[in-house]
Amino acid sequence: MVSNVAPVIAELEPEDFHLLSGIEQGMRFSEWVSREKIPEFARMTVEDVDYRLDRCEDRGLIERKTIQYQGFSLTFEGYDALALHTFAERESIQGVGSSLGVGKESDVYEVQSYKPLALKYHREGYTNFREVMREREYTADREHVSWLYTARKAAEREYTALEELYPGVSVPRPVDHNRHAIVMERMDGVELSRTKLEDQQVRPVLDLILDEVQNAYEAGYVHADMSEYNIFVGESGVTVFDWPQAVPTEHENARELLERDVTNILGYFTRKYPHAIEDVEDTTVAAAIAEGRFDSIDSDET
Repeated sequence: MVSNVAPVIAELEPEDFHLLSGIEQGMRFSEWVSREKIPEFARMTVEDVDYRLDRCEDRGLIERKTIQYQGFSLTFEGYDALALHTFAERESIQGVGSSLGVGKESDVYEVQSYKPLALKYHREGYTNFREVMREREYTADREHVSWLYTARKAAEREYTALEELYPGVSVPRPVDHNRHAIVMERMDGVELSRTKLEDQQVRPVLDLILDEVQNAYEAGYVHADMSEYNIFVGESGVTVFDWPQAVPTEHENARELLERDVTNILGYFTRKYPHAIEDVEDTTVAAAIAEGRFDSIDSDET
């Protein structure tokens, strides 16, 4: 998506971004923004809106649908263009490079800047909207929730967590945030799920991961979605990423989510390296507590 949008941005004029921003504003109230309301949202004349609608639709930045009225909606490419435009104006990035990873809920690209950076676009709600509505608590108190809102809130939550965790916890350094996108330091290493450790490396890497879970807990956060797919292993250690579902430690379900995180990690290691860590008998948070981790949790509650 982003790789297709970046070249288009050079073709866009300021008024095109005004139109996209106007449709974005209208989507706060309805999935499809009535053509008649767009001039008000975009602060443009009817004639200029008509011209810009055609330009942006031809470039795949918006789509139209005739229901009880003719409505328009941003595509994710259009939302991407707005965020990219903002980052360029702030000089956070100078260009977008190749894809670093495409997942169900996010796309990550390398960024041309003063140092190796990564650009992460949240995609929550676009293809699995009903599932996200059920799972994300920040959608519970809103009458109208669009995929723009769910993606933006996910990015906001992740960026806030990164700001509060870095540098005490080994997470990507946050650089900038706009809408559903985050610019962060590019991680070095290999995803844990694709890493083949030697037997003598297994327990030290596991310890490093549990250390970061503990550091995050002491900093006030539980990851809440920890797995072998959001940990990078490199020469300098491990890096934990993907924090949009993180919850503060005072959250009512923090203890349960912490247990699940630790259970997931210990379970992964015992399945993949059973002989290297055969001394870990209990794949629950109790095993980590028994080793002196998470001292602030009362082990009697386990």
